[in-house]
Amino acid sequence: MQFVITSMPVGGAETLLVNLLRRMDRSVVCPEVICLKQPGPLGEAIADEFPVHSQLIGGKYDVSVLFRLVRLMRRRQTDVVITVGAGDKMFWGRLAAFLAGVPVIASALHSTGWPDGVGRLNRTLTPLTDAFIAVAQSHGEFLHQFEGFPQGKVHVIRNGVDCERFGPNEAYRREVREELKLDPGAQLVGIVAALRSEKNHSLLVRAAAQLRDRHPQLHWLIVGDGPERGAIERLAEALQVADRIHLLGTRHDTPRLLSALDVFTLCSLNEASPVSILEAFACEVPVVASDVGSVGETVIDDRTGRLFASEDLDAMSQAIEQLLGDPALRRRMGQAGRDLVLRTGSLESMVAGYQNLATSLYDRACPQQAPVAKADPAVMRSQ
Repeated sequence: MQFVITSMPVGGAETLLVNLLRRMDRSVVCPEVICLKQPGPLGEAIADEFPVHSQLIGGKYDVSVLFRLVRLMRRRQTDVVITVGAGDKMFWGRLAAFLAGVPVIASALHSTGWPDGVGRLNRTLTPLTDAFIAVAQSHGEFLHQFEGFPQGKVHVIRNGVDCERFGPNEAYRREVREELKLDPGAQLVGIVAALRSEKNHSLLVRAAAQLRDRHPQLHWLIVGDGPERGAIERLAEALQVADRIHLLGTRHDTPRLLSALDVFTLCSLNEASPVSILEAFACEVPVVASDVGSVGETVIDDRTGRLFASEDLDAMSQAIEQLLGDPALRRRMGQAGRDLVLRTGSLESMVAGYQNLATSLYDRACPQQAPVAKADPAVMRSQ
């Protein structure tokens, strides 16, 4: 099974893929990763665990990537190809899989709308595609109704997180504050997201400016890196909150950082089912998020967190301020969030979903082959 992606920086979809790869049953599938460009930090991190093929495309109009992919898939005798995200990898990955004679071709889509909408060229390959994977129920409806994919080809596999790795830990609250040289009583609001324009970090900076005077002990953590870092730093300086905002860059101790937060926030312009929200919930941290995509399926207003209309600065600030002022409410929402993830967003159920979909499609495409046993989440948890 090969997953085709552009690169693997530290981001939601890429982290999700790493977790998926590591939990797959090797007696059922042999996962590999194809990065059209450079492998990125996460690709390099897993290169000792899985085959990672990279540097296959020279530029946007490098059509020779098709021949390289076909040759690679034939050489590796690939049975299943799953493209991750929209854009070039969705097009070249599926077309190459078809030309290479790969029995099962699927696309996993992790966002809705710009910038990850499915373009016209990619739509032409719909007949060649066996499955389109959505990450939430409303996301699946979006793929059918808006993107126009056949309903029978749309499959919902919810994102999942490792609830053993991500969990509440009071010791982390103290450790992170000591690391940042903050008062033990300082309050922390945080975001984990690649520093890209659609993540809308500027709204967080403006919220920090709004709340600065009323909450002198409030600090903000921004975990992630990307092209918007300079713009975020300049805006923080201009609004005089640079001393309150800590840009931590790429980190590999996300469970520790999340457990230290009082409130997690996400102010994206578009999302499907963000993994970072599920990770925050697993750590029993309530979430304040923009009401976009399928976010409302997990951030349930007044139960697991607060929703605000996209780009509504006042509503975002008010929601954060309410939670900061009510420890009992934060605790109740955080516990409800973890309960929700345990019931509907476990890593085991996500892995089983991918394996079962791949094997059922393969059995249908190649009935002459011996059937492969389906993955059982209960068995996987015991491994």
